[in-house]
Amino acid sequence: MASLLRERRSGEHARVGFVELFFDLVFVFAITQVSHALLAHLTPTGAVQAAMMLAAVWWAWIFTSWVTNWLDPERAPVQIALFALMGIGLVMSAALPHAFEGTGLAFAIAFATIQVGRTLFMLWAARSNAMLVRNFQRILVWLLASAGFWIAGGLAAPEQRLWFWLAALVIEYVSPALYFYVPGLGRARTEDWTVEGGHMAERVGLFIIICLGETLLVSGATFAGLDWSSAPVWIAFVSAILSTVAMWQLYFGRAQEAASRAIMHASDPGRLARRAFTYSPILVIAGIIVVAVSDELVLAHPGGHVPTAAALTLLGGPALFLLGTAIAIFAIWRKMAWSRLAGCALLGTGWLILPWTTPLVLSVASTAVLLSVGAWETMRPQRD
Repeated sequence: MASLLRERRSGEHARVGFVELFFDLVFVFAITQVSHALLAHLTPTGAVQAAMMLAAVWWAWIFTSWVTNWLDPERAPVQIALFALMGIGLVMSAALPHAFEGTGLAFAIAFATIQVGRTLFMLWAARSNAMLVRNFQRILVWLLASAGFWIAGGLAAPEQRLWFWLAALVIEYVSPALYFYVPGLGRARTEDWTVEGGHMAERVGLFIIICLGETLLVSGATFAGLDWSSAPVWIAFVSAILSTVAMWQLYFGRAQEAASRAIMHASDPGRLARRAFTYSPILVIAGIIVVAVSDELVLAHPGGHVPTAAALTLLGGPALFLLGTAIAIFAIWRKMAWSRLAGCALLGTGWLILPWTTPLVLSVASTAVLLSVGAWETMRPQRD
């Protein structure tokens, strides 16, 4: 049987396969479920639970992207594996909104099956490559450990579940930083992670597109059921669209193209991919989801007093996005994105005007901050 690994051609960018795009459709549903869960439980506990669910969804997706970076998605066994992961992912996504209630065990089993099952498939698919096999043996040990906590949490009482799953997430997220060290198997070396940088950058960009699409879906669906003769509703709708456009520009402007080139020509692309495309995007994605929630809140209630929860989404969502992109820029080039950090600071001053403003005014102001940062970076000299 021919190898299932991609053929690496020097200087060429491995294109994203159609089956990979098809696989991503499951995560449109998953991201929608996360944002709806947060909107339904806009409390500190609800925010923590939504953050944990987002962390799980992202981890399932990014680990799969690493695997398809090595495997050839045009090969039938790889496609079948992705289809299987899609089916399990749909179960995981369907269980997500009530994962801390009645569907916890279903979510846990589905997530653990995705993580462990994909790793077992990779061990078989890459059996001709000793380096990859040893790497995924280490990964399997870590994921089996986390799977135990996922399942234990699913079996535990709802009030105890969060702690089991928090431990599982810590294991999952710490393992790459520790190079998947396992006694007897040693630890991985990023130099051995022969990642195709352009493909990885494109895959992460596509996930960001999924999240931005969620903000448009939320805004459009909410706007469709409102009174179109209301001027505040129209202003809120336009503000929601412009904030999404601003986030798109800030992510897919100069920085994204430069980041793709940077990882393609890096001396250690595995290290850069782990730092900039595995960990860094989580704050960017969280910011986009929170912005989607804030858009729906403002469209439904543009006037009146600004509740604390609404203010946190209106100011916190754009701030998380800007902070996440600033961290990603630092992770790649080791330089500070001062304009984005200034945007975060400016959003923080929004708390000073809360007693005298409305959700609509705060929405327009936060959108103006995103647009201003994007405009500044577009007009400034390229060398900066």
